[in-house]
Amino acid sequence: MKARIDVTKVDPKAYQAMFGLETYVHDSTLEKPLLELVRMRASQINGCAYCLDMHSKDARAAGETEQRLYELNAWRETPFYSDRERAALAWTESLTLVSETHVPDEDFEEVKKHFSEPEIVALTMAIVSINGWNRIAIATRVVPGTYQPQAHAQQAASASPK
Repeated sequence: MKARIDVTKVDPKAYQAMFGLETYVHDSTLEKPLLELVRMRASQINGCAYCLDMHSKDARAAGETEQRLYELNAWRETPFYSDRERAALAWTESLTLVSETHVPDEDFEEVKKHFSEPEIVALTMAIVSINGWNRIAIATRVVPGTYQPQAHAQQAASASPK
């Protein structure tokens, strides 16, 4: 597999725009492990190999267990996730598959039980962000396997607007 184009080199402003949304999500009160589960689940649905590689490494670095990562695709059939995580995963699926689900009221009511309104906004933006990153990575054929969490943190710090 060969990358088609490197957005960060062709137009750094495009990357910075997406990174602005990511910075908002990072600065929210949402727990990092929850965010990594959401990113993984959306990336599974979208079939984004690069993002699955990235977020599985980030999740493990944040203390996530192998068992929960392996079972994420079947989260509804396992006892490994909290009610809050289940609500976030259902919300993730509804928003990622928006053309199929049209985000039903019952998914919103469930997420409202476990998240404050500001958290719902942050969770929604996290899902918007990962879906955007998935589309960029798939369209440009970013090659999976080379991502390292520490190197990414340094790259992100240098790319953020001053």
